[in-house]
Amino acid sequence: MLDPTGPRPARYALAIFDFDGTLADSGDWFLSIADELADRFKFRRVAPGEVESLRGRTTREVIRHLGIPRWKLPAMGRYVHAKLATQIDRIALFDGVKDVIHALAAAGVRIAVVTSNSEHNARAVLGSLAEHIEMFECGASLFGKAPRYRKVLRRMRIAREATLSIGDETRDIAAARKVGIAAGAVLWGYANRDVLLRCEPDMVFERPCEVLEEIFGVPAE
Repeated sequence: MLDPTGPRPARYALAIFDFDGTLADSGDWFLSIADELADRFKFRRVAPGEVESLRGRTTREVIRHLGIPRWKLPAMGRYVHAKLATQIDRIALFDGVKDVIHALAAAGVRIAVVTSNSEHNARAVLGSLAEHIEMFECGASLFGKAPRYRKVLRRMRIAREATLSIGDETRDIAAARKVGIAAGAVLWGYANRDVLLRCEPDMVFERPCEVLEEIFGVPAE
């Protein structure tokens, strides 16, 4: 395990994590309720053979492909959050996430979570790790994640050049670009490699331990 308490200083003062698909392995759960959402909010169902192809599209492209009006997204988000809260035991953290959070906190790197999920759900899945998260900025938004990133930077008073965004979706990269912070893309989430690489993130992480390698500038074991 990488030891962040050695002589090398952290390259970033703040790490902003996405939640679903980055910290929490919730992709299969979301797929399990896709038909229910389609019927309730009147958009077309996803055929079994479409799942892999949709992973190769951006978030905006998926919404457009399924015919989901953007104005319905906040209501959909609230419904999903409430349902997930009753099935929270089905969601686990990705292997290695716990070590990353502990190592960053031990080294004094500040941590925020920006997610369309609810703070209640994020805290429930994180458990005791939530005490290391200085700020949660949560909930669905029609305006994307960029305003939420700006809010985190203002409240935490961290410079853009000292901040790293870490997420698994194209919208995470797009928001980081708009705000002017470094964009890191993880490859263990829902979106596939090709669609993330087309968005040209500043760095790509195959495993959670590589986040520590980037932040502390030393090889992870």
